[in-house]
Amino acid sequence: MPPVVEQLELGPIGTNCYLVRRDRDASEAIVVDPSGEPETIQRRLAALGARCVAVLITHGHWDHLVAVADLAEATGAPVHMAEAERILLEDPGAYAPPNVEIRPHTPEVFVHGGEMLELAGMTFKVASVPGHSPAHLAYFTDGALFSGDVLFAGSVGRTDLPGADWETLLASIRSLVGTYPPETIVYPGHGPSTTLGAELDRNPFLNELRAERQA
Repeated sequence: MPPVVEQLELGPIGTNCYLVRRDRDASEAIVVDPSGEPETIQRRLAALGARCVAVLITHGHWDHLVAVADLAEATGAPVHMAEAERILLEDPGAYAPPNVEIRPHTPEVFVHGGEMLELAGMTFKVASVPGHSPAHLAYFTDGALFSGDVLFAGSVGRTDLPGADWETLLASIRSLVGTYPPETIVYPGHGPSTTLGAELDRNPFLNELRAERQA
C-alpha cells in the first residue's frame, strides 16, 4: 500500500517538505526535507494527529535545511543525512545566503545509500544519487520516491553548482529508472509530483535515456 504523503511548499524559494505516513490513521510520520517555517510543519503534524519520528534529508543545500534543527529539537526525531554533506547542516552559516538564518544541527544518523530504514511502520530504501550535489540521496518506500533535486516534473537538478556534474546526474537518474517501476510516484524537491514513466517519456532533459531505451 502506498504511503499517505502531504506536500508543504515552504521557505524563501518554495521548497517541498513532505509529511509521510503509513496510512491516514497512523500516529507517526516521517518528515522529508523540513524547510521553511517549523511552526507550519508542527501545526500540520498536530492537525493530522501524528508525531514526527524521523527526519530524512535528501541533500545539504540550504533551502532544504531551514527547519531541521527546530523540528529535531522540538520532536526528538533523529535526523538522517549523508555523512559527506554533514558540514552543510553543522555550519550552515558558511553556505546559506546572508539573509537566511539556519540553525546548525548535527545529524543523528548518517546514511550513504543502500540502507534499509524501518521508520513509522514503513521501510525506506536509501539510494545514492549524486550529480546535483556530491552525496545526494533519494528515499523509496512502497511506490513513492522522494527525489530531492535530482528529478522534477519536466526538469532535472541544476549542475552549475559546486560539486555538481551533468554526467553523474544522468547516471543517477538512469539508475532510478532502471531500479523502480515506471508507475513510481516521484516527489521532488520543487514543483508537482510526477512518475518515473512520465519523465522518461516526456522530460526534455532525458533524451539520452530515451534513446538508450529505444536502441
